[in-house]
Amino acid sequence: MGRSNGFSLMEMILVVVIIGLLAALVLPKMLPWAERSKIKTTQAQISSLETALGQFGLDQSEYPSTAQGLRALVEKPADLKFPDKWMEYLPAVPQDAWGYDYFYTRISKDKYELYSVGPDGQKGTDDDVHRIQKK
Repeated sequence: MGRSNGFSLMEMILVVVIIGLLAALVLPKMLPWAERSKIKTTQAQISSLETALGQFGLDQSEYPSTAQGLRALVEKPADLKFPDKWMEYLPAVPQDAWGYDYFYTRISKDKYELYSVGPDGQKGTDDDVHRIQKK
């Protein structure tokens, strides 16, 4: 009886084990890179939000109130100082790279706090991506 041209079960198991070992060696080295990429993406989104907030601040002589929040960049609030100067500053309010909403608080007329809770989803921890903007 002749040998068939296919792979034996033992050969297939060996290939799967080798792929598993390679993945176990490579993935831990790739995960920190992926996390750094998410942090950079979130920082870029925060910069984009800061640009839109800056334009809103120029048009309205103050940043959006805490109650108006970042929605004021995509939907015209009813209580604007200069309603005729409002425009759609962003097509949509993004979420951070981990799928969480950004937190925005207006501290004063010309100062706000904007941040992402980071990968753990918890406010006030070391992994928050945080900015305080001053005019």
